[in-house]
Amino acid sequence: MIKTVYLAKPRGFCAGVSRAILIVEKALEKYGSPIYVKHAIVHNIHVVEDLKKKGAIFVETIEEIPDGSTAIFSAHGSSPQEHEEAKKKNIKVIDAMCPLVGKVHLEAKTYAQKGCPIIYIGHKGHLEGLGVKGEVDRVRGKFHLIDSLEEAKAFSLDGQTPVAILTQTTLSVFETKDILKTLMQKFPQAILPPQKDICFATENRQEAVKLLGQKAEVVLVIGSQTSSNSNRLKEVAQSSGCKAYLIDDVSFVDSSWLDGMSTVGITSGASAPEYLVEQLIEYFKNLGVSDFQYIEAAKENLVFPLPKEL
Repeated sequence: MIKTVYLAKPRGFCAGVSRAILIVEKALEKYGSPIYVKHAIVHNIHVVEDLKKKGAIFVETIEEIPDGSTAIFSAHGSSPQEHEEAKKKNIKVIDAMCPLVGKVHLEAKTYAQKGCPIIYIGHKGHLEGLGVKGEVDRVRGKFHLIDSLEEAKAFSLDGQTPVAILTQTTLSVFETKDILKTLMQKFPQAILPPQKDICFATENRQEAVKLLGQKAEVVLVIGSQTSSNSNRLKEVAQSSGCKAYLIDDVSFVDSSWLDGMSTVGITSGASAPEYLVEQLIEYFKNLGVSDFQYIEAAKENLVFPLPKEL
């Protein structure tokens, strides 16, 4: 029987996600429907469905956006080539790219222009990496994606050119540490950005869920399967020694997960709305749980400004 529920802080929306969602809502208010959004604005099915109801139309390619329309590019970042393609179609683009992702874009472009091969630690096919690769391709630089520790160990480069190592913002801090250590052993003169690329919100949520995993026997992470940072939260919880499950919402909870358990932890990915957590809390209240305790790893109060178009 569950006696105590531990709640992670911080959890849920980060500054970049809050900004991206607000951009879509403000654009709908200012320009009216339809507003086209290239790719899911953030990786959460509930957020996407809520915005669809408000008049947003989600597409995956520039070709799907009618000429002369207003379009929003997702928080994950888009390549320069996609911006050029939109310009040719006279599409008014409002870029919702997270400023921290934009930082990595700028780093990739700057280092590639200096002739440095870019070693990018990230997941194959993820939009963040595709956008960063686009920056490097535009200046005819060399881009190498490292997806795992095994790939880092096997990776090699010819020549003595200094390399620059960049990172997807939503990776696991703990996993990336080993990959970065391996690459630095291979390339001791590698250039690293002045400030680390993994975003502070990702790191804060991972630190919180690590503490959660030390307290709870099972951790429930609210987030979509397509969300990189949500998947990393589940992995970090598991690495702390507890069972962990990634769920879209309370309807995905399997009561058998709780059999024989007395403590459970709850957190949510950076793109998961808080009302989903509140529904899960209500689920446990209905089971008779009255002891809810916060586990806090850091305080967050950063807010990113909206684009000039809004």
